Amino acid sequence: MADLFSDAAAPEPSALTGFAGNRLQRWSEKRSETSVPEALADPRARLLLVGAGRAVLRPNGTTADPWFDVASANTLGADTDGAVLLGYEDDGTPVLAAYADVEALPDDLKAIDYRSIYVQGLLDAPALGALAQGAALISWHDTHRFCSRCGHKSAMADGGYKRVCPQCDGQHFPRTDPVVIMLSVSVDNQRCLLGRSLHFPEGMYSCLAGFVEPGETIENAVRRETEEEAGITIGRVAYHASQPWPFPHTLMIGCYCEALTETIRIDDELEDARWFTRGEVRKVLDGRGGDDFKMPPRGAIASLLVRNWAAAG
Repeated sequence: MADLFSDAAAPEPSALTGFAGNRLQRWSEKRSETSVPEALADPRARLLLVGAGRAVLRPNGTTADPWFDVASANTLGADTDGAVLLGYEDDGTPVLAAYADVEALPDDLKAIDYRSIYVQGLLDAPALGALAQGAALISWHDTHRFCSRCGHKSAMADGGYKRVCPQCDGQHFPRTDPVVIMLSVSVDNQRCLLGRSLHFPEGMYSCLAGFVEPGETIENAVRRETEEEAGITIGRVAYHASQPWPFPHTLMIGCYCEALTETIRIDDELEDARWFTRGEVRKVLDGRGGDDFKMPPRGAIASLLVRNWAAAG
């Protein structure tokens, strides 16, 4: 029998992306209606406080402390009654996330958006991974307070991993939106296709991306999105890595794909798209590029796809 894992890299490419360093033991099979109260009653409990796309941090030079005990969280007015249980550290310490009003904080605390936190390297990998988990769950609960079947107000259950409707007994579970993000390469593997959206920083180019639609495979989503955004026909598709992306609850699925055509026809989602040679890409990655061609930050899965391709040739 062929070795199914002969091409599996160590460490996994996904582990090299931002927000992917979560080390908490989730113990999902042990979640119950008492999970959160029991966790909050543990004097060791630590909480992440999030709200409006930002996390509450205690700056400490070039890094920050994101952790609060239950008493401190309550003092800040955090909604600990609506906290979600993220998991447990190796020593059994429970870790939770709760919503907090980030507009009225003491002078020693700052509310910083998730993207800036990871770009600036304010948190270590485990904390950043836990933040992605907590931010996604809190955002989902905030936007799914009412039953989608009957419209009645629903209630949190199972430590924050379910909402239950008391009116119709409907059960609703946290969503994760799958998004394909792909680096198209020429048939000779010497050029890659990158595009820029209108909201990108000046000069930045990145991989194309788009949501997977219902009833669609990952491979076909890659083909459809590349055709729609850039007019390029895609043949073979290969999965490479994934990345949790808390904007608000997305899983980025990174792929390489082989371009069968090269004439670019951009749609209204892109401002520009271009083919770049491996030499041009390496120059930018080495810090020798100009202002007209910049790459996404290193923790982004787009950067991982491009760096891996550039190093392979």
